[in-house]
Amino acid sequence: MSVVLEALGVRVAYGPTTILDGVDVDVHAGQVLALVGPNGAGKSTLLSVLAGDTVPDEGDVRLDALDVRAIRLDELARRRAVLLQENRLSFPFPVRDVVAMGRAPWRGTGAEDDDDRVVGAALATADVAHLATRTYPTLSGGEKARTSFARALAQEPGVLLLDEPTAALDIRHQEALLVESRDRARAGAAVVVVLHDLTLAAAYADRVVVLADGRVRGDGPPVDVLTSALVSDVYQHPVDVFTRPGSDELVVLPVRTPAHRPVAAGKESR
Repeated sequence: MSVVLEALGVRVAYGPTTILDGVDVDVHAGQVLALVGPNGAGKSTLLSVLAGDTVPDEGDVRLDALDVRAIRLDELARRRAVLLQENRLSFPFPVRDVVAMGRAPWRGTGAEDDDDRVVGAALATADVAHLATRTYPTLSGGEKARTSFARALAQEPGVLLLDEPTAALDIRHQEALLVESRDRARAGAAVVVVLHDLTLAAAYADRVVVLADGRVRGDGPPVDVLTSALVSDVYQHPVDVFTRPGSDELVVLPVRTPAHRPVAAGKESR
């Protein structure tokens, strides 16, 4: 699998606070890469750097071996799509129009002829086709997240960058989004996804990068990286990692003492 996107020696600081410090990450075609770590670890900043939206104080970012800063914005938008944590839109556009915004980079190219087909497919894939005529501000948080995911899919990018895309979603739509992301990778795309749910990361990522205090603490297959020792250390909370019976699926759970467990109805704590 070829490297399509890479960060080399990236450092980002806001005033006296260093957010990323000497980070190296490579992203491969055909692979889902999950960025995990505690709050403030630098995950969203790293995603923004990889997208070319944040210019690092030190280091380089290359997309297809080109300095991302040297790529024209319209060309960059055709190569990579970004789904942000917050999905804000000031005007009451219908959902279909919001998704169609993902086709803007292809305006004036031969791919423009496929706009209707691509937008329709993206609406269906993200399960928002039935919302096509609803205005974006009237949607629930999860419906907005799915609409924004559909917009990113409509760009038909070779690199898909997703920042906490499952945060507002119910279980069914979390699974559907990550299945689609994995399918895109299997078809040749490179996918980077920021996740807080480590069990989801273990289930769908080919590689996991663990960030803490702005540095990479682990990088590799989930089974090698998501260990009880590393995760407990990084999150500063005891964590159990085990394999679900009858499968090779990893499950990551916090260790809860009796004092942290709810008391069953009709029973008194002792």
